[in-house]
Amino acid sequence: MIAAVGDLLYLSRADVESLLDPDAMLDALADALVIFSSGVTSVPPRTAARVSDRNLLGVMTGYVPGVALESKLVSVFPDNDHDGLPSHQALIVLFDEASGTPVALMDGTYITAIRTGGTAAVAARALAREDSRVLAILGAGVQGKSHLEMFPRVRDFAEIRIASRSLDRAKELAARSPRARAVESFEEAVRGADVVACCTDARAPVLRRDWLKPGAHISSVGGTFGPEIDRDTVEASRVFVEWRGAVTNRPPAGAHELQGLDEESVTEVGEVLAKAKPGRQTADEITLYKSTGHAVEDAATARLVYDQARQLGAGVRLPL
Repeated sequence: MIAAVGDLLYLSRADVESLLDPDAMLDALADALVIFSSGVTSVPPRTAARVSDRNLLGVMTGYVPGVALESKLVSVFPDNDHDGLPSHQALIVLFDEASGTPVALMDGTYITAIRTGGTAAVAARALAREDSRVLAILGAGVQGKSHLEMFPRVRDFAEIRIASRSLDRAKELAARSPRARAVESFEEAVRGADVVACCTDARAPVLRRDWLKPGAHISSVGGTFGPEIDRDTVEASRVFVEWRGAVTNRPPAGAHELQGLDEESVTEVGEVLAKAKPGRQTADEITLYKSTGHAVEDAATARLVYDQARQLGAGVRLPL
């Protein structure tokens, strides 16, 4: 008979939201990217089971020494929006680094949303011009909300433009910030913007190179099922990624937009943060952060939640 290994701390979505400090998360995400780029982590490429051509169930597992050993299951069902459900739903399990014993099970839906916007904000903090004052957010769903919460933490934007395929949804999101306003098209949002955050579920580009001003910083976290930004924009930009696997792996592990590039032509954000490689080099160059999502981000965020839960005695203990 197998011996019992103790109990498991269960943390609901409400627990996770109340326990996570977004500013502490930004610092933890930056540290995790630096650790990853140092080469000491173990993070295999994401795998996924396809559920028709519209949906998938992904597995993201990672070990960040001194931070967390974790695994996340995440479903991506874009049409859930029509039923009032999140397009991304997830569970995260933390394991003891010494024994491999599972120690916590927590909601990963909120973590996936907030850490994606948070990591994009970390990249913007490193790459966007210091004098950036106009932010364009393309997409008014979960990630639009996450970016609206996280990006003003890294730059003092005087104006935030929000565009969506639904103007009503853009207006609803803009109402969350006194500096935000809805605009009628993606082009209107982008022209003249200093920072452009693309967070759509588009399967074809929503951004054109000729809309961008010199010196713009672009962030793209969408594109699970197709390219979110056009090839001309990629070719005109210095490209930054969480990991070079975004180039060398096919989607869903890699990025649609970066297929065919030389992996040495892109720079990891962790390398910039560690000052191992340069970030923005001129005021007029266009910088592009292309995200695929990465397990070190889940590990860093989940560890913050777990530590805070233990400190405060939050959550429910379940026997194993």
